[in-house]
Amino acid sequence: MTKRLSKDEVEREIAALDTLDTKALQQKWSALYERDPPSRIRAGLLRLGIAYRLQEKAFGGLKPKTIRHLQKLTAEVRAARATAEAQVNAEIPVRPSVVQTLTLTPGTRLMREWNGTTEVVDVVADGLVWRGATYRTLSAVAVAITGTKWSGPKFFGLTPPKPQLRGARMGLATEPATEVS
Repeated sequence: MTKRLSKDEVEREIAALDTLDTKALQQKWSALYERDPPSRIRAGLLRLGIAYRLQEKAFGGLKPKTIRHLQKLTAEVRAARATAEAQVNAEIPVRPSVVQTLTLTPGTRLMREWNGTTEVVDVVADGLVWRGATYRTLSAVAVAITGTKWSGPKFFGLTPPKPQLRGARMGLATEPATEVS
């Protein structure tokens, strides 16, 4: 059994934590908690956790009543957060994936003006035809037309616009800004 540290000893131990590097802090954590520290935890948080544990061992931890109260509060916050997320998700329209909804049947003709030229793409059974060449994907056609990487459905205007997030979801006021004269 280890002896309890005095108040002065605890204060010295906590002050000494500032001189330890991350590796030494991880070893100290392992010794105090009898398990490895959480992965990727920063040195500052390690120091706080170690300082708390030193004080807990020297002066005692939280009372059972306090622990029960904290657990109750945690459950209430989680329930409120889940309810709020459900409400926000219900307000945001569901936009199906373009991959699921985009089906081009043979015979479809896509047109897009690019740099003053109207580009025409025909959908055939084995792909897409642009200027006599056959491509497997609409994105490959868009790259051939522009010379840069593009999303084919977006280039040809086949994707729905993204919904604008406003109001409570963004933490912004929903009223328009007033102009100051």
